[in-house]
Amino acid sequence: MPFTSLLVAAALMMTPAGTFEEKPRADVSGGMLIGRAAHGVASFKAIPYAAPPVGPLRWRAPQPAQSWSGARDSGEVGAICIQPPSNGDPGVGPLPMSEDCLTLNVWTPQGRRTEPLPVMVWIHGGGYNNGSGTAALYDGTNLARRGVVVVTINYRLGRLGFFDHPALAAGRTPGEPAANYGLMDQIAALEWVRDNAAAFGGDPANVTIFGESAGGAAVTQLMVAPSARGLFHRAVVQSGMGRQRSAALALDRPGRPSAQTMGLGWARGAGLPAGATAEDLRAVPAERLLNPMPAFYSDNLIVDGVVLTEDVVEGFAAGRQAPVPLILGANSAEFWWIRPSDAGAYGRTDDAMTEAEHDALLAAYGGPEAYDQHVVSDLVFNEPARRLARLHAAAGHPTWMYRFDVVPESNPEPSGGATHASERPYVFDNLHTVGRPMGDRDARAATVMAEYWTTFAAAGDPNGEGRPPWPEFGAGRDRLLEFSNDGPVAGPIPNAARLDLIEAFYERIR
Repeated sequence: MPFTSLLVAAALMMTPAGTFEEKPRADVSGGMLIGRAAHGVASFKAIPYAAPPVGPLRWRAPQPAQSWSGARDSGEVGAICIQPPSNGDPGVGPLPMSEDCLTLNVWTPQGRRTEPLPVMVWIHGGGYNNGSGTAALYDGTNLARRGVVVVTINYRLGRLGFFDHPALAAGRTPGEPAANYGLMDQIAALEWVRDNAAAFGGDPANVTIFGESAGGAAVTQLMVAPSARGLFHRAVVQSGMGRQRSAALALDRPGRPSAQTMGLGWARGAGLPAGATAEDLRAVPAERLLNPMPAFYSDNLIVDGVVLTEDVVEGFAAGRQAPVPLILGANSAEFWWIRPSDAGAYGRTDDAMTEAEHDALLAAYGGPEAYDQHVVSDLVFNEPARRLARLHAAAGHPTWMYRFDVVPESNPEPSGGATHASERPYVFDNLHTVGRPMGDRDARAATVMAEYWTTFAAAGDPNGEGRPPWPEFGAGRDRLLEFSNDGPVAGPIPNAARLDLIEAFYERIR
């Protein structure tokens, strides 16, 4: 019996009789779990879905988790994956970090049920550099109370999750997947959900993946990843970009950076010798892999040829994405603080424009002030979301778009709208995690968003009684649902003229 299992067994034997009698249980592929119950929902946390990716398993595809004997206490969340300082999400900061972090958390409604429940798998954001499925913001209780099973996951981040180097390549077998270890973790978690959803009353044939920012981009990547096909049946993309271009694994894609070249550059900067071996790389302390922090647009997006064979927009344009119902959208003031002249992953996004293209856009925005405040958001989020929606609908798949513009009265930002990531506490109906006063209109918005999302998970269509109709997108119907301070309102996509100019720019440079 593994040492950790011995500890668990010993702790259970030392626990007073009856301690776990009222606690929910679940029998999964690894063994018996003991969870917790509150507010009519059972929760099970820190469930290993893959083996710890440490030592010789660092920079390897996820391997099966080891089973345990006896009952495993799943009452507390596990360690978050190694990452730079917290990005401010509630519940992230105080938790320990570890490379041994490939765990997930499950919430399921208690009580009798006549049929399996829809399953919703959340993929957190954070630029593929930080974040965690264990954040209090992502507690699944309030969604589960609406009749769904909620799963949140951790996956490898930064250079531990997205990395390659010639020395690693030399030790791989032909066809072995590489570089996209964080994405492979997400697929392994979905395989675990397929195999174990029924233990929590969930339906493995009705799984919705949903995510925000990098998590939204992950959803679109999973939609074009061949090995993820069939593991989910609906998808929700919240501020998930769509036009991003990935690095290639090696120097075999003209015009793209190489993950292996970037890996060599990191190794030099870390002081490793030119002839560093795979063993040398795997011996580097994890904390040294955080400096410099990778940029989301380069190091963390890789077309490796096995897990990801093409960029997202290319897959959608060719009709090779998963043929599932899709919701996607963005917020009204995503990156309002980033100017196009800024250095970094998201600034300088207009550098390839011709003078005529820039002048036309400047006029469409009504001047340089509005251009500077909104063009990055349109280039990164709004136009790419519309492009993917058009391609998905044109392929005959049910598609819905949204725009989130709910701004609480307590909002401290001079954003003029809903900033990046601000929709998450509404989707999870967890306004109490925001940390400042939220009013009645916020509560109404959270209720209606959670109901649209869970209805979509159940039926593949977000519409239901008691809510404003959400028009389906497509066939010349470029319409969306705007979540406003006055409630949801259906209408045309805002600022379509400037999005048209951006679309023409992207089509010219592709």
